[in-house]
Amino acid sequence: MIVKPKFQIKPKETVQELEKPLDSVPAVPALKDIRKLSLQELQVFFVEHGEKAFRAKQVYEWLWKKSISSFEQLKNLSSEQRNLLASHFTINAVTISEQQQSKDGTVKIGFRLFDGNLVEGVLIPTEDRMTACISSQVGCSLTCKFCATGYMDRVRNLDPAEIYDQVVLIDRIAKEKYNMPLTNIVYMGMGEPMLNYANVLKSAELITSPEGLGMAAKRLTVSTAGIAKMIKKLGDDGVRFNLALSLHAANDEKRNQIMPINESNTLEALRDALKYFYQKTKNKVTFEYIVFNQFNDTLKDAEELYKFCKHLPVKVNIIEYNPIAEAQFTNATEDKITKFAQYLEDRGMVVNVRRSRGKDIDAACGQLAIKERK
Repeated sequence: MIVKPKFQIKPKETVQELEKPLDSVPAVPALKDIRKLSLQELQVFFVEHGEKAFRAKQVYEWLWKKSISSFEQLKNLSSEQRNLLASHFTINAVTISEQQQSKDGTVKIGFRLFDGNLVEGVLIPTEDRMTACISSQVGCSLTCKFCATGYMDRVRNLDPAEIYDQVVLIDRIAKEKYNMPLTNIVYMGMGEPMLNYANVLKSAELITSPEGLGMAAKRLTVSTAGIAKMIKKLGDDGVRFNLALSLHAANDEKRNQIMPINESNTLEALRDALKYFYQKTKNKVTFEYIVFNQFNDTLKDAEELYKFCKHLPVKVNIIEYNPIAEAQFTNATEDKITKFAQYLEDRGMVVNVRRSRGKDIDAACGQLAIKERK
């Protein structure tokens, strides 16, 4: 018998909220963000204004290698050259709105965007690694029933620089608090990365490129709820970063209940897309599987997961459920989690049981949701 989980629907805006005066909406800057320009476009700009083309490379390096947030930091340019840039462009740098630190050392960061919107990111420290969990959208449109972000409206996509800035700022926090730089980045924060495909790929390029932060692509993992055609596109584009699929049920009926995206991206379609992705990239896929009490925690569920996984090389991360106010799910018992993992391991699968970090500050997997209001 399938136990249908109970959950609450997020309330819509009140009449009063809809009638807020327009002047409460932050104004969009009139100047273009210089980080939207390519190196070639910067070269054209400098030449058109009587400057040497090589100035563009200097500026580009300071933007993406040294991560400047204002033109005043361009110390290798004259004041006249800095003023020239400032009169034509701006830098819409992301800033930190607030920080919370968990008793286990996890840090949740609220990031303020140039237009007043907020997203959240998380620094997850361990003895041998520093992982940044970053967001790709303001809100989310997928309405997964166990995820706090899913109860928010999707406001907009983040641009590549806004994703990049989260990494830069979390890296600084890691160095300040733990004297260790970031070692890993996971696109598992707010939003669905595959619905912001071009910007996510550009941000990954900025993070991994020698002209950017220079991190190894294998240190990046992009997580998706499962959009088959975009998974295939990742394969066609030959991406080098890791791919994770938020699966949580290997049964269409159950997955439909908790992840409405499955109704248009069935498990069969996802399996075909993942096989295509692997054929193109040879990158092993990670399946994320939250074990909910009396919903997907039986050995029958484990058998269905095994049958779904056995078609290509994968590893499975079994994740504790982290409660949210909007839903009434609970975590599976320790005994069931152990038996579930053992069933898969006995069949030769690579399995990791992931314990929650930052649960006491709502920073754990599935708990990110902006509580501050602009």
